[in-house]
Formats: sequence, structure tokens, C-alpha cells
Amino acid sequence: MKRLWPFRREPMSYRSEDHPQTSDHRRRTYIFRVNVVSFSVFFALSSLIFRLGYLQITKGAQLKTQALTTSVQYIPVLPARGRIYDANGNLLAYDQPTYSVYLTRVQHVNDDTATLSKMAALLAPVFHKTTAQVLQLMKADKQYTTVTLFKNITTDQLSFISEHQAQLPGVNVEVDSERKYPYGDLAGQVLGYVGPITPQNKKYYVDEQHYLLMQQVGAAGLELQYENQLKGKVGYQEEQYNTVNNGVKPVGYIPPVSGNNLQLTLDGALEADTQNAVLKAIQSFESENHTQVQDAAAVMIDVKTGGILAMVSYPYLDPNWFVNGDFTLHTNYLQNGAEMNNVIQNPHAPGSTVKPANLITGLEHGAVTPNTVYDDSGVWQWIGNYHMHEDASYGLVDDVTAIAVSDDRFFYTLGLNLGGWLGSSPYDGGYPRGGNLQRWRDTDFIKGLLMLMQGEMRFGLGQITGIDLPGEQAGAFYMENQSNNTMVTMSAKDVQSIAQTVAKQGSYTNYGSPYDLAAMAFGQSQQFTPIELLQYVSTLADNGKKLQPHLLQAVYPPGLTQNLSTANEKPLQTVAPNVQATVNINPTYLKLAQEGMYAACNTPQGTAYPSFGNAPYKAAGKTGTAEITMGSKSINNSVFIGYAPYNNPQIAVAVMVPGAGYGAVTAVPIARQMMDFYFEEHHANFMPKSTWVPTTIPANWTQSPAYKLPEQSN
Repeated sequence: MKRLWPFRREPMSYRSEDHPQTSDHRRRTYIFRVNVVSFSVFFALSSLIFRLGYLQITKGAQLKTQALTTSVQYIPVLPARGRIYDANGNLLAYDQPTYSVYLTRVQHVNDDTATLSKMAALLAPVFHKTTAQVLQLMKADKQYTTVTLFKNITTDQLSFISEHQAQLPGVNVEVDSERKYPYGDLAGQVLGYVGPITPQNKKYYVDEQHYLLMQQVGAAGLELQYENQLKGKVGYQEEQYNTVNNGVKPVGYIPPVSGNNLQLTLDGALEADTQNAVLKAIQSFESENHTQVQDAAAVMIDVKTGGILAMVSYPYLDPNWFVNGDFTLHTNYLQNGAEMNNVIQNPHAPGSTVKPANLITGLEHGAVTPNTVYDDSGVWQWIGNYHMHEDASYGLVDDVTAIAVSDDRFFYTLGLNLGGWLGSSPYDGGYPRGGNLQRWRDTDFIKGLLMLMQGEMRFGLGQITGIDLPGEQAGAFYMENQSNNTMVTMSAKDVQSIAQTVAKQGSYTNYGSPYDLAAMAFGQSQQFTPIELLQYVSTLADNGKKLQPHLLQAVYPPGLTQNLSTANEKPLQTVAPNVQATVNINPTYLKLAQEGMYAACNTPQGTAYPSFGNAPYKAAGKTGTAEITMGSKSINNSVFIGYAPYNNPQIAVAVMVPGAGYGAVTAVPIARQMMDFYFEEHHANFMPKSTWVPTTIPANWTQSPAYKLPEQSN
């Protein structure tokens, strides 16, 4: 059967050639549109030609005159620097609004000498200058359009300029600021200060970073360290000058942006109490011993975060002096080194504070064992040609007791054992292992010395800690050169280089002596800063976790909050703990060192017991007394390191007072007061409630001895 498909009709097609009417309609539409566009273009061009003709012929002369008699200039408006707060939100540094006078040099307005001279003569008596002096200010730094004439002017001077504006073209009064440190010398070296851009740093700030020459920049301390956070952004006032009538017309404004605010880990109340404690201890020692202490340092760290809670450097420094020029009134005082931050820049011999680290090294290398008992029954010992003296005889001494009583002879022997010097006793200087002195120096001796130095270095001693302050100095190690009776200084880099040579060649040529081993073991052949000692003791307290110390806690956006703790601001960034290394220590050996430090503070024979024996908490620590020379005078360096509470360490301290006697005499009492205040401020349950203190900086700080001492100096 044949299948039939359904019929499908094709769609109808309409083409122009089939419909002439449709084609004509489209052609007419196209022509109309072309005519409209052509007319529009012709009209626009004609209007432009007529307008140009009008401006050139009718208004040409007027516009030419206006162009020649007006000038647009951009007047910079400086931002306020960011504020600095302590850990509890107390304001430590801020910008106080002031008025300053600037001259903007404008072509055809005030760029000729005659005009400048007239203005200088008008301003000179008002600002207590000569005409020549003011003219010199006006002509200074010709490569810059705007220059500073006068800062921090009075209301009378402000009124004078306003009343004589027509006679002072280009002279402007702008809202400026002056850096203020409301607590004077409180944490002065930590905060640092600001200053003008100098010829020495002009290339960096002006040429590379595009600062204005009139800006203040951080010159020291945190002001310098965090310049990029604190500086803010310059704004501009756009003004049109009329050269005929000296009229000024504001035509635009870009507001300045203040710098970010910083919150520190530093506790202002603790800092104030520590500065008074350090000064009191120094003055007491000076009075009793008829001597003078030149410098001191005390610093505390949060063991769990690495945040610095207090950093005191004596002599104290008021940053305000460098803002308003008062430093010229304190020239003699400043010559004593007040600008130096002794915590990070002034290394001294640490004395016996290194013994816990060296005990661990001795245990690791078999120089002593956990069961070693040393008979310290005499007070003298020959080490080669050196007759070593011990302050006391302690009888039978084990590892823990050696640290608690700070037995030097125990550590003489430890150092000599590491370096293979045999037979040293109260009657004999001993001999080198193997019998050949030079071969011993180049092999066993240098290897033993490296063990001690590297054992200390892993805790951060002799090295930069990386704290966020400019100018940190690293400590160093020393070795005698008996060939010419000099001392060889070894940085941490040198120690690493020597170690590489020994590892590769098996020896290192030197001319050291067995005394170097003994002296290194009990802290007389190295120099460390207090910040290095602090990182070291904090690492001991935290079972080998070495944190980078830091002062910055958080960065906040710009604002004018008087107390940061009352503001509802979220930080732009916060600083997290930075673990620089984890020191791998046998737990048994670490525990022996910690127990020795505990015994030093809590057993009657312990060197720190007189200060810590009655503390309501259990501390651990190590005293140090090093013989040093300052100004050709032999003195004792009083040192202490410690942490608390012993079973759950929260804080660690390091105190160093060169020239202040034994560690137990001066450094330990300062450390005890620092720890007490910290726990009182944090309302620790083991501290009597009657001793609890607030976190605010004392209202009577400006009446305290620590504040008054530098302010009264001249």
C-alpha cells in the first residue's frame, strides 16, 4: 500500500523586487537619517568655531590678563602621626594641634627678592627675628615650592598674619601638630622621638619615599621602627592667587589622613614602677658604697607570647626634649649615654647567669652526669698558669646545688673536661690531653670551646633577637691569643665559621689557653645584652621554645581616642607569637637546670633566697656577678635572670646593673619588685588583695623620683 505524506506549505517570501513600495520607503528613511546626522555635525562645528572666535576676539584680552594675573598652587596639609598606646590602652604618644606658618612661592606673586624682603621686614619683629633671618628662611630649599617659616606660633602671631594677609602673599597659617609624650621619660628609649628630615636621610625620605621636607619623621625607638604605620598621608589645599590684588581663592581640598595607631605589649604601670625600682636600687648602692653607677637595664617578657611587658634603660630619657629643642638644656646629662637603650645595645659579661645553659651542654657531652658530685673543699685552683679564686667553699656539690649556690669551681671543671685539659687542682695547673699543647689547642680545646659557645647560642645568646626596635647590638665571645697577649673577639658568625672549619679539617689553629674554657663556663669570656639574656631565660622557662621578643601588639585605624581600652575599634592587624626555634633538650637535663634555678630562689643556700625566699609565689632564677672594666676601673656587673611561677611560668625577667656589686645585692631585689608588681596588677590569687594595683599609669608619676631626675638635670 502506497503511503501518502501530508501536504506542507512553504512560508511566503517577500523580496523588495517583488514589492517596489516597500523598497522606496526604506530608501527615503535612510536619506533622512543621513541628513539629520550631517546637520548635527555641521551645527556642532559651527558652534565651536563661533565660540573660539568669541573667546579669541571678544574675551581674548580678558582671558590673557586673567592667565597672567592668577596662579593655582597646592598647599600641603600635614597629617597627624598615629598615636601610641600601652598594653592597657593608656596613651603614651600623640600629636597636639598647633599652628605653623608656611610660605608658598608663587611665580609673579612673591618670587622676587624685593617682595620677599618686604614680607620679611614685616614678619621679623612679630616673630622675634631679624629681617635677614626671616629672608633666609624664605629663600631656603629653593627646589621646594613650600617652606616652613615658623612653627607652634602664638595666637597674637596668628592674628597678625590674618590682619596683614594682603601684604603677605603666599604666607599661610596651617593647622600643624607637635609630638607629645605625656609621661615624659616613661619608656623614653623605647618610644624614641621624632625630628626633622636631615641632610643625612633626605635622600631616603624626600627623594625615594617622596616625603615633604617640612615633615617630621621618626628618629629613634618605635617612632623610627614603625614610621610607615605612624606617618599618615599628606593632604592638599588648592588655592588660586591673584597677582593684582593678592587675593586668595580656595578652589579645592584633599584632606590629610592621620597615621595608624599602635598598641604595645608594654605595660605603662609596670614600666613606671620598674623605673622607680631601678633608680631606688642604684641610689641606695651609690650611697652605701660611695660610688656612681653609670647605666642599668631591666626587662620583662610574657613567656607565652614573647611580648615585652617592661623595658627600662637607665639613665632615663624624655623624648619631649627632642621635639621642642629642650635637649640643649640637658647636654651634660645626655653625654652620659641616656639616648642608648641599654637593654638592646649595651652587652656586658653575664657572669654565672650562663651556668644553666652550660650545665645542659656539659651533661649532653658527658663532661658531667646527673649523678656528678664534685668536692669543692678549697677556694683556689690552678688552671694552667692561672690561679683561680673561689669566693667560698661549698663541700660536696651536685648539679642542682652547683647552680643554686653558683659554685664556680664546679663549672671550671666542667669547661676543662669539655676541652680535654687534665689534672687541674689547687696544687697543679694540669696538662693537655695528648701532651702536645699546640695540637691540643687546635683540636680538643677549640672543640670544647665551641661546645660551650654553641650551647649558649642556641638559646639566643650572642645573637640579635630580632626585637622590633632599631639599633639592636649582638653580644660576642672572647678567646685569648697567647702569642701576642690579645683577645680574639668572636661573633656568632665567627663561631659558625670556626665550627665549619673544625668539621671539615678536624682542627682550627689558635693560641688559646685552658683558662678560656673555665672562664667561658662560668660567664667571664662572653658579653651579652639583657634582651639576649631575657630570651634565654624565657626559653628555659618554656621548655625550649624560643620566642622572638616584640613590643607591637596591634595596629588600629586612625582615631583620637584618649584611652584605647574604651574604644570599640577592631585592629587592622595583630602580632602573633613567633617561635624562632625549639631547642631540643633532653628533658632530664633541662629539669636539672630548672631545679637548680628553683633552688637558687627557694632554698636557704640559694644566692637569690634573701629576696625570693618569702615570696608568695615560687620563682626560679640565676644570679650573676661578672668582673668587668668600665672607664679603666674594675667593677662588678650585677645580673639576674628569672621566671615565675615555677610550675606554670608566665613571665621572665633580666636585670643588669654594671658597677652595682653582686647580683644578689642589686639586680635580684629589682627583679623581685618587678615580679611582685606584675602579679599585683594582674590580681593573682596568691597575692594579698590589699596589694592589688590598677593598670593605669599612676596619676602622680610626674612627682616620682624617676621622672624628676632627668627633668632636673642640666
